Amino acid sequence: MTTSIRLLLVDDDPLVRAGLTFMLGGAEDIDIVGEAADGAQALTAVEELKPDVVLMDIRMPVVDGLTATEQLRARPGAPEIVVLTTFHADEQVLRALRAGAAGFVLKDTPPAEIVAAVRRVAAGNPVLSPAVTQQLITHVAGTGGTEDRQGRAQQRLAQLADREREVAVAVGRGCSNAEIAAELYMSVPTVKTHVSRILAKLELNNRVQIALLAHDAGLLDGGGDVG
Repeated sequence: MTTSIRLLLVDDDPLVRAGLTFMLGGAEDIDIVGEAADGAQALTAVEELKPDVVLMDIRMPVVDGLTATEQLRARPGAPEIVVLTTFHADEQVLRALRAGAAGFVLKDTPPAEIVAAVRRVAAGNPVLSPAVTQQLITHVAGTGGTEDRQGRAQQRLAQLADREREVAVAVGRGCSNAEIAAELYMSVPTVKTHVSRILAKLELNNRVQIALLAHDAGLLDGGGDVG
């Protein structure tokens, strides 16, 4: 028998939680193990219930979802987190992704897509496609960079070998593994190996964070040589 995905719902609106329970409760492979009304409750609930995935609202009282995401992802054995939001290009969404959230879904997303998102992150895949990642960076990140952030990003990327850095930049441009393979004349399995090495070397959670780091370093606009 397939093990169910343990899911924690976090939202300050009880009607939203009830709606999510109704939508997700029908999925045979998803087990809603608990609910929380704010980030503080979420931190406690994760400790007690050990969910695989947390569906996390951003704007909540007491402790907001962004702070809770940052604290949870800093813990060893952290659950995957999918951010719930009403805005698709929001600075807080970007901060949640930097903190290690696996992606975001809009609150008006069709039920089947929310179920699919939970399944994807439980399987270790980010919710966001490379193209959507690039769109988010374009809409939001253009106003948020600082010289300090760029310097830190360049230092981190300097740990990579030349080929790994090329792959990181391609991920940041929104290329799929197949597109990277064609562009850099390597096989798709080799691209996957490079991505895995990049994640391990830089202690990142997913390719969304690779894209954000490449952006921060200034590599997506032709600047910021880290070689």
